[in-house]
Amino acid sequence: MKNLLLLTLILLISFSQTFAESLSAREVMEKVDNRDEGETMQSKVEMILINKRGKKRVRSIESYSKNYGKDSKSVMFFQKPADVKGTAFLAWEYDDISKDDAKWLYLPALRKVRRISGSSEDDYFMGSDFTYDDMGDRNIDEDTYQFVSESKIVNNKECWIIKSTPVEQKVLGTYKIISVRKDNLVVIKADYYKKDQLVKTLDVEEIEKIDNIWVAKKMVMDNFEKKHKTIINISDIKINQKIKEKMFKVSTIERGKF
Repeated sequence: MKNLLLLTLILLISFSQTFAESLSAREVMEKVDNRDEGETMQSKVEMILINKRGKKRVRSIESYSKNYGKDSKSVMFFQKPADVKGTAFLAWEYDDISKDDAKWLYLPALRKVRRISGSSEDDYFMGSDFTYDDMGDRNIDEDTYQFVSESKIVNNKECWIIKSTPVEQKVLGTYKIISVRKDNLVVIKADYYKKDQLVKTLDVEEIEKIDNIWVAKKMVMDNFEKKHKTIINISDIKINQKIKEKMFKVSTIERGKF
């Protein structure tokens, strides 16, 4: 009986490995896209900007997000330092590729809300090394996918390595090489290429499972073009707590209060 149980276990493990290895790159990214992220999340964010001389600027942010099925809304309120206090960023993102996402930035010095247009998606967000496009979730149909490697160890974890290429390329030779952990479907590394040259790298250095949801707690974006780096530390994470709908209104970010 013990031998039979052992044989059954071996067969089950072999089957699961074969299933995982038989996935296409597109299917892997679909699983990443469908990974449970909870209904809501709120957190405190520390954004550290480091220039080529090593000088640091630190910003404190309150972040809130809510999923509506495959759609989502998120908002960020800058608290410190004084020169950015009251700045707020609001995003409504739609799974339907035919619907344009909506993003707004409120600048208290101008007392004005700026709508982020599609042509501004590649602009850097608040002096960081994350573009407005990086700040959101790309629709899976905006890119094509192919394996670079179906099994590679990255940061001591077995990963799929996938090349993600935009269907519509603003600059030729633009793509990302993404490392996806096989055990939890979390992207832990992304190399960004432009004109086939590596321009920046995102490393997700720390993740944690909170209420059965995997969340990033530390991310580092190293920008080789600008010789600049952005570190994101996320703390006080709360999953599936009630968030009022008014939090995601343009009128709320205009007040700079929540």
